[in-house]
Amino acid sequence: EHALFDAAAAILEQIGLQARGDSLAGNLAHGEQRQLEVGLALATNPKLLLLDEPMAGMGPEESERMIALVLGLKAQRAGSDNPLSVLLVEHDMDAVFRLADRISVLVQGRLIATDAPASIKRNAEVRKAYLGDELEDTHVDAHSTHGASA
Repeated sequence: EHALFDAAAAILEQIGLQARGDSLAGNLAHGEQRQLEVGLALATNPKLLLLDEPMAGMGPEESERMIALVLGLKAQRAGSDNPLSVLLVEHDMDAVFRLADRISVLVQGRLIATDAPASIKRNAEVRKAYLGDELEDTHVDAHSTHGASA
């Protein structure tokens, strides 16, 4: 039992919620609840972390904390025997470009591009989709891997 509490405390520290360890999940702020969701996933020691719009509904400060959390997780496990790959579905393009090694762009369910972030930024079809009427229908999957190929 003590080992389980130690493991939970380590995850709370990893996700930046060690000071809130005695709080009920329902009493956490929205961004903290999202951090806790990541922590629950980490408790399974995944090789692949699936994040579906983790910045949804967050303000700039909460989004920045989530970005820092994901970057930290990638860095922690990058050189380990157990690297972490992250599949991120997100509409916050600033976050996507900061987090992703590869980006796939969907427009109305159709894949229009998969490439490195710098190439995606220059892609004419992607730029047209984001600057035209299809903006609301554009969906991005960001594939972020360290220690594994995407």
